[in-house]
Amino acid sequence: MSQTLRTLLVWIAFAVFLIVLPMFFTSRTSITVMNVMGIWVVFALAYNMLLGQAGMLSFGHAVYFGLGGYAAIHLIVAIKAQKLGIPVFAVPIVGFMAGMVAGAVIGWFSCRRSGTPFAMISLGVGELVAAAGFMFVSLFGGEEGISGDRSSGLKVFGFSLGPQINVFYFIAFWMFISTLAMWAFTRTPLGRLANAVRDNPDRVAFIGYDPQRVRYLVFLISGGFAGLAGALSAVNFEIINPETLGAHGSGLVLLMTFIGGAGVFFGPILGAAIITFMQSMLSDYTQVWQLYLGLLFVVMVLFAPFGIGGIIARIIHAGAKGEIGEKLPAWLLGTVGGLIAFFGAVMSIEMAYRVREAGKPFRALGVDFVHTNPMNWLAAFVIMAGGIALITIAVRWRRRGSLGAAMRLREVTP
Repeated sequence: MSQTLRTLLVWIAFAVFLIVLPMFFTSRTSITVMNVMGIWVVFALAYNMLLGQAGMLSFGHAVYFGLGGYAAIHLIVAIKAQKLGIPVFAVPIVGFMAGMVAGAVIGWFSCRRSGTPFAMISLGVGELVAAAGFMFVSLFGGEEGISGDRSSGLKVFGFSLGPQINVFYFIAFWMFISTLAMWAFTRTPLGRLANAVRDNPDRVAFIGYDPQRVRYLVFLISGGFAGLAGALSAVNFEIINPETLGAHGSGLVLLMTFIGGAGVFFGPILGAAIITFMQSMLSDYTQVWQLYLGLLFVVMVLFAPFGIGGIIARIIHAGAKGEIGEKLPAWLLGTVGGLIAFFGAVMSIEMAYRVREAGKPFRALGVDFVHTNPMNWLAAFVIMAGGIALITIAVRWRRRGSLGAAMRLREVTP
């Protein structure tokens, strides 16, 4: 099977997956969560154009997301008030253009620097625009924001954006188009040059290209897709407020991209899906779910810097080279150790939270772990230490080649 046909089949399978997804997850809660996932997938992929492709760490990318959302919500309001003959289905195009214009203006001066200075400029711009959002009430609506009605305007082939299921297919359509466009961008000469600028800007300049111009063009396009994600958010929630411009959104999309894996194209998709799920569902079970998010980020930085997508890519690569049988036992041992250590950490965190809140005992696996019992604390630390020991053995197994060599305290030189 040729590479082109294989790629085409992957995209067809992705489209079919999006079409049938609501048939398996039919509840209103599930569709709401999937809508939010779709929005964050577009935003995370747009952010990865900067971080993963061009090596530009930004702390203020929510600015373009928010400005795209504001452009969209103003248009939605105008469609209803002025009875404009524009379908709301096309509003994401306006969000894309608004994000691109904002990227063109801000990128004109911020892309003159790279590395840490660029990151600091992005942080400053993000705080500046977020503060302006609360000051210019006529434009941003103040703390209450601006709301609109997505069911107004022309209907495309009778398609109304009133029902939640229709909103799902609306977001899925634009997410598919955006994902395909951003994947195609990675195959263009500009996408390849962005990778080269990330790895060695001096060499890019040596062969006759301007690294600053390459960074600027990537920044501009990334801002456009971030604005499109903001427009999808405006249609989904029917409201935008200045908080969408702030550091929270910028930090969250950074976590999604890094945890999912900035080095592979599908990594941010995984990161967006996982973190949105944690935000929406895990918060129903524990008040400290954000601690687990931070813990996951630290673990990924320390042990899997290429993210979950990088791990999957390594497994696929090992399978293609016929090395899966050799590497899989150590990987499985490390995974089991990680899960055991994570369970011990969860016990410790949940009991520590209950020391302050004096709530009900932490219940897991049918057992109540009371925080006032020292034996429960000892059990948590023993479980955590056991998991870390298994991870250590798994790492040695991979380095030394056999389980027997991994169990020795000192490495034997042949």
